[in-house]
Amino acid sequence: MIRNSEIRKIYSELQKQLFYLIPERWDKIYLYASVEEKMKGLETGELFFYYFPRGILKKNPVNVYEIPNKFSLNEEEYIKLVEKLYLEIKKIWELFREKNHRLWTNVTIRVEGLKFEIEYNYEKFNNTRYSNMDRHIIWKYINLGLPEEAFTSKEQKLIRNYINENIYFRPDIETYSEAIYKNPVKKIVDYNREKKEQEFIAETEMKQIEKKARDKFEEQHYTYTIKEKRKVRNLLRNKENKERNKAKTYIEQIEEQRNSVKSQILKHL
Repeated sequence: MIRNSEIRKIYSELQKQLFYLIPERWDKIYLYASVEEKMKGLETGELFFYYFPRGILKKNPVNVYEIPNKFSLNEEEYIKLVEKLYLEIKKIWELFREKNHRLWTNVTIRVEGLKFEIEYNYEKFNNTRYSNMDRHIIWKYINLGLPEEAFTSKEQKLIRNYINENIYFRPDIETYSEAIYKNPVKKIVDYNREKKEQEFIAETEMKQIEKKARDKFEEQHYTYTIKEKRKVRNLLRNKENKERNKAKTYIEQIEEQRNSVKSQILKHL
């Protein structure tokens, strides 16, 4: 295995790019990448990674290709950054070839705690009956610690077959580990922060305008309501006064009639 300042520089850059692509706080990261050289110097490969969000509750791993939709990022721009990460990993493969070192076919990168670990796998893909998708499922089961229930019945059968076939097989791998890159790394969401800040300012101004309009309407509505209440109250008060006056006049009339009758009786006595 190559152990020099050149490859450690690539490791450092790889970590920075990887951390940059995750928009939230995380606990663990697991990455898979492959490089396969075919006829006429044609190189093919793939990359995917998962991370576990940080939190009190146990959360499911997030797939790199779910991030744009999950965080409302520009998918095309994000995929370009993922491709840039893959090119950084490919630099390691090219360095191995330049140094005439045995070429690996795939790598697994694990970032847990403060530890960065890269595992070089020298498995020959042309010697296996498993497709890229099959290897993806098997890799998820081995590295992410997911229970069998997280896979379909067909995938569970694939995993059991793989384990039974390789129970006594020792994988051809080499492993290197070091402390993770410690300097602060901006997250992917920062690349369009200026745009978001402008949108926030515009949204804030709009909210202020709406608030002023709403306050003015409520003030007018309140004044109108008070006026109407006073008008209704005055009408009721006038009505009560009229009723009271009517009642008072009626009583006075009765009293006058009583006094008249009383005076007539007294005259005849």
